[in-house]
Amino acid sequence: MGNGAKAQQKRERNSDKNAAKGSKSQAKSNEAAKSIICATCKQAFFVTTRQPALEEHSQNKHGKGIAECFPTFGK
Repeated sequence: MGNGAKAQQKRERNSDKNAAKGSKSQAKSNEAAKSIICATCKQAFFVTTRQPALEEHSQNKHGKGIAECFPTFGK
């Protein structure tokens, strides 16, 4: 006698558990969190991005001020 039936039952239980949990990928939630968009190059930034990072982007990439690249930031 083998353990084939036990192994199959365990596989079925585990597949039921994994199906109930859903996917663990955060790709969709990460894309939804990118709501700050540069008006010049259309690069998206997370909503949690702070002003110094946006200033660095606008200066280094475009040579402009933060108000020109991100007109809706802080409003």
